[in-house]
Amino acid sequence: MSIDVPAMPEGVSIGSTCIVGFDSAWTDKPKAPGAICVITVEGAGRFGFKEPELASFRQALDTIEREARGSDRCLVALDQPTIVPNLTSLRPVDRVAASLISWLGGGVQPANRSKIGMFDDGAPLWPFLKKLQAVEDPEAARAAASGRFLIEVFPALAVASFESAFFGRLLGPRYNPARKQTFRRSDWDAMVVTATNYARTHGINGMADWLARLAQVAAPQKSDQDKLDAVLCALIGFHWLMNPRSASIMIGDLRTGYMIAPASDEVRARLVEAAKKARVAVDGALISN
Repeated sequence: MSIDVPAMPEGVSIGSTCIVGFDSAWTDKPKAPGAICVITVEGAGRFGFKEPELASFRQALDTIEREARGSDRCLVALDQPTIVPNLTSLRPVDRVAASLISWLGGGVQPANRSKIGMFDDGAPLWPFLKKLQAVEDPEAARAAASGRFLIEVFPALAVASFESAFFGRLLGPRYNPARKQTFRRSDWDAMVVTATNYARTHGINGMADWLARLAQVAAPQKSDQDKLDAVLCALIGFHWLMNPRSASIMIGDLRTGYMIAPASDEVRARLVEAAKKARVAVDGALISN
């Protein structure tokens, strides 16, 4: 089977890039760490994979520092809100994301500064971001040949674009094994297949092998899902950098909060309509009626 290798964005020279997927778990509890993995880009069509590991914020910083030293460009795709100016309720971007995710059958956890341990002044996220020293400018990350960048991603917002079978009312996957009442093994298997298909199509060496081992886990645990979500974060970052700009969407802005996600035509249409109603920017501009 031939592999459709994505082209580098126009104007970007071919160099080494590391794309770090970090599912932070939002807090820093020793017994409930997040997970981190890395996709490497060594040139046109040469993509590698470093398997997920459970990681605290500190351990994630160590991984990012190590990978960034060996790459011209580093993109961290973080599954946690990074811009949270609101004291209560949801950010505008969360409302737009929720319009799709709730239709798919899921939910969006509110991001606001009253969330102790997540977004209050003492939350571990803020020193992590300060030490990371990454530029939070998604468009600049696409255009750059070097530097360290950060984007906010949300796997639940991405799955219906990665796999069209998940696009439909209440068709979103229930693959969190910690939620025993809603977890469906068939959805877990489908998510693993979705990531595997993407890895094989784009020639990300090693990722399909790791996913094949994950598929053999008889009883997936929350830590397994964290690792899978770290992979999804990395794939969202890969999609943002390595595919045409029209294949992804940015909802929200760098003042009130934003998210980056892959966007099929159907997903884009729903998000654009929700953003229009909420007066939230899409791809850097408000949508007029």
